[in-house]
Amino acid sequence: MTDGYEDAGAPETARLPAVVARVTALADRLGVPHTEVLDVGRLHVACGVPEPVVKALLSGRPAGEPDVQARFLQRLDLLRRTRLKPNGRRHTQQEIADGAGMSRQQAGALLNGDRRPTMEHCDALQRYFRVHAGFLTAEDPEALAGALQRAEQELLQRLADREDRERAADGTADPVQRLLQDHGVRGIAWRAAQLPTDQHRDKVAEWLDMLLESVQRPE
Repeated sequence: MTDGYEDAGAPETARLPAVVARVTALADRLGVPHTEVLDVGRLHVACGVPEPVVKALLSGRPAGEPDVQARFLQRLDLLRRTRLKPNGRRHTQQEIADGAGMSRQQAGALLNGDRRPTMEHCDALQRYFRVHAGFLTAEDPEALAGALQRAEQELLQRLADREDRERAADGTADPVQRLLQDHGVRGIAWRAAQLPTDQHRDKVAEWLDMLLESVQRPE
C-alpha cells in the first residue's frame, strides 16, 4: 500500500447530540415525526455510516470506529450501490477512472482495497459521485452530524416557507420587513446553523448583541 492521509483523531461525538436536539426541536415545531427526520436508512445513504452504527450513535451509545482504509472502502461501496447512472446501472471501473482523472489500474487498486487512498484520490472520487467534501473520510459521528445538519437546513427552509404562507394568508406581510427577514435574519440563521458547535453559535449571538447595542438609536 502507498502512504495515505492520517486519521483525524478522536471522533467528534460532542457535536452530535446538539445537532440531534436541534433537528428534533424543529421537527416538533413543524409537526414532522421524529422517525422521518431520524430515519436510519435515509441517514445511512446520506452520510455513508452503516445503519447499526447510525442507530447506536443516535441513541448515544459508542459504536467503535473503523480504520481509515475500512471506512473508505465501506463508503465507496455505498456510493457505487446508491449513486447510479441515469440508466439505473452502476458506474464501471473505467468510467470511475476516467471521471476521477486516474488510470484504470489505480481505480481498480482503490476499489479492491489494494491501495491506500490519498486525499487527492478521495477528493476526485467525491467530485465524480457528486457528494459533499469529506464523505469518504469523515469519522462516523462527524459524518452523521453533517447529514443531520443538512436535514436541519431543510427543516429551517420548511419552517420559513410556512411562516411566509401564514403571513400572506392573514395579510400581515410587510414587503420591507419580509425583504429584511429573507436577506438578513434568515441568512444569518442559515449560516449559524452550519457552525460546528454551540460555542461558535454563542459567539455569533454575542457579536450580534454588541452590534445591535452599538447601532441603537437614543430614545
